[in-house]
Amino acid sequence: MQFTGIIPARYASTRFPGKPLVTIRGVSMIRRVYEQALKATSLSHVMVATDDQRIFDHVSSFGKVVMTSPHHPSGTDRCFEAATRLQDELKISASDVIVNIQGDEPFVQPEQIEELCRCFERKEVSLATLIKKISENEDVFNENIVKVVSDQQGRALYFSRSPIPFLRGAKKDDYLKNHAYFRHIGMYAYKMKVLEQITKLAPSSLEQAESLEQLRWLQNGFDLHVRETFFDSQGIDTPGDLESYQQ
Repeated sequence: MQFTGIIPARYASTRFPGKPLVTIRGVSMIRRVYEQALKATSLSHVMVATDDQRIFDHVSSFGKVVMTSPHHPSGTDRCFEAATRLQDELKISASDVIVNIQGDEPFVQPEQIEELCRCFERKEVSLATLIKKISENEDVFNENIVKVVSDQQGRALYFSRSPIPFLRGAKKDDYLKNHAYFRHIGMYAYKMKVLEQITKLAPSSLEQAESLEQLRWLQNGFDLHVRETFFDSQGIDTPGDLESYQQ
């Protein structure tokens, strides 16, 4: 089984235009993500998938990049186009795995990528992601932190911006004292044949309600396996998020 890491990167971010090209202590964000991904020994190939000539030219100076359509609604769709374009060159089969690495997490840990790849040691896994235990009570109620619950076989039951499960009769300050909560780490891995299937699905009602693409897959009956990680990673969504990394 071959693992290919793809880093979707677009220029036209609503909250932070040009984000992949901003520099963090002299190195661009997209280069930092790329170099971190290269450290994951499970990955046979690493590439950036973009829709912008400026990002394409920049990445070409240090790594592999493929140009994709500007009309993709998600990173998952961009990953599929990139993988399809290079399928013959990289000899990607239907059972090989594509790892979608977030382009706005410049300090992503290679160990996280390795953990995600290890999910596929189980033959039944064809779609996987990471979760991390929540340690701060306020994070349970932060709508920007996506919570997840799973079954005893490690399959996701639901993702939500709301606290799940809701603790009847408990005060907000006591949630973590009474139950373990997990947040979603937004890195996915898909077998190529499943990636093709999920990109053909129409948007679902749950996805539109929560603005979470993975709910489309669950609502259509796909098993999304989760694996707990103890490594943290933080995305950069706004210029303000960048300030602490520049010091």
